[in-house]
Amino acid sequence: MPDVRLSSPQGKWILLTTVLGSSMVLLDSTVVNVALPRIGRDFDADLAALQWTVNAYMVTLAGLILLGGALGDRFGRRKVFVVGVLWFAGASLLCGLAPTPGVLVAARALQGVGGALLTPGSLALIQASFHPDDRGRAVGLWSGFGGIGAAVGPFVGGWLVDGPGWRWVFLLNVPLALLCAPVAVRHVPESAGGGAGDRFDVLGAALGALALALVTYALIEADAGSPLVVVCAVAGPAVAVAFVLVEKRRPHPMMPLDIFASRQFSAVNVVTLCVYAAFGGFFFLAALQLQVVVGYSALAAGTALLPTTALMLLLSARSGELGDRIGPRVPLTVGPLLCAAGMLLMLRVGPDASYATEVLPALLVLGFGMVTLVAPLTATVLASVDTARAGLASGVNNAAARAAGLVAVAALPLLAGMGPEAYRLPGAFDDAFRRAMVLCAGVLVLGSALAFATVRRPAPDCRHPECHTHGSVAVPPLEPETEPEPGEERGSGAR
Repeated sequence: MPDVRLSSPQGKWILLTTVLGSSMVLLDSTVVNVALPRIGRDFDADLAALQWTVNAYMVTLAGLILLGGALGDRFGRRKVFVVGVLWFAGASLLCGLAPTPGVLVAARALQGVGGALLTPGSLALIQASFHPDDRGRAVGLWSGFGGIGAAVGPFVGGWLVDGPGWRWVFLLNVPLALLCAPVAVRHVPESAGGGAGDRFDVLGAALGALALALVTYALIEADAGSPLVVVCAVAGPAVAVAFVLVEKRRPHPMMPLDIFASRQFSAVNVVTLCVYAAFGGFFFLAALQLQVVVGYSALAAGTALLPTTALMLLLSARSGELGDRIGPRVPLTVGPLLCAAGMLLMLRVGPDASYATEVLPALLVLGFGMVTLVAPLTATVLASVDTARAGLASGVNNAAARAAGLVAVAALPLLAGMGPEAYRLPGAFDDAFRRAMVLCAGVLVLGSALAFATVRRPAPDCRHPECHTHGSVAVPPLEPETEPEPGEERGSGAR
């Protein structure tokens, strides 16, 4: 049984290590959107290159994050976490030194691999290291400090873009990693889970990532109309079907399909796809709208988006308590509607828009909607499966949200009619942004209707979230996997 106390020097070092590791990923996921206009200008790149700058990272992260947790269970959580930190830093260095858009996109894909290794590892180290009496508080501090990292990300990113340059958005990860990795090696105890004899589902992970990559390519490059686009448009769904068949037949799948036997779990994941597709599309386009159309600097655009994250940090725990009292159906119905209203309010944000009267009200309404739905959504996911599989359920839900976001970033510009040079033309981008906000609002209304029709109050003895404070606006929080009792079968090792 782990016995490190949070108040001990070692406990503080472990907390510092895990916060630094997760903050690298959270910072990267929030600051890159702010840097996109400057990246496009410096490389003289089209909109597709900006989409790939975001999505190359998300493809590998979403496709491999479940496998990353299993690798930690097999080879040692500290070892895999340190490898992930160093891998992420190396890929970040490549991003910062990239001479062409193609190199930047390839380096971003490598960054996603590192993120898939360290993201589940940071929470697993807390679960495996701290005494049970301190574990809940450690998880709370980890999620709270991580949320602060997500909150300052756009501000720091904007300051770096306007100051030393966008490359420092990526180079900043290198000193963080050089601090994090040695501390982990020196102060964090090694641990490993069960299932040492299980085989890894590498094929399943590869098929999942490949399906996402093919679909993403077909959507981003659709305007080109080349034969390769057609091939990818057909091959993507076919590979997705192959992924399902492989997962169904393998003895130790990355994503056991029987977890979807719970109708509530399946329904909540569909709601997740709807709401996080809208969120992914919104935060990709809003950072561009504020700079390209409204005329903000990168720093001003990053700072302008802070209210949503600040509201999540301040109110997510209270939202979870409210969901416990009244049940998840109302929050998961009302929350997406509030988010939809916030996105429709963004229709007023055009050239020379006032922040106080036009931008801020939209972001506040959106933020309150996110506060309303995110914590109850996580609680419903955990409550809809057996306690021993809660960690797996959280990992599947987290990966689904990431996949929804990357598909939205690929599809939304196409559906809204954004041409390759749209982000250089304020008038054209503004028109397409308005169409995109209407589409995002429609998807959120669909998610609300699904929640109202399918979500029911969970059993009173179900698993409750441990990450009460949450600041990331891109994905729902990961939850630690419950250690199985002696003789009990382990869920999957995935998170």
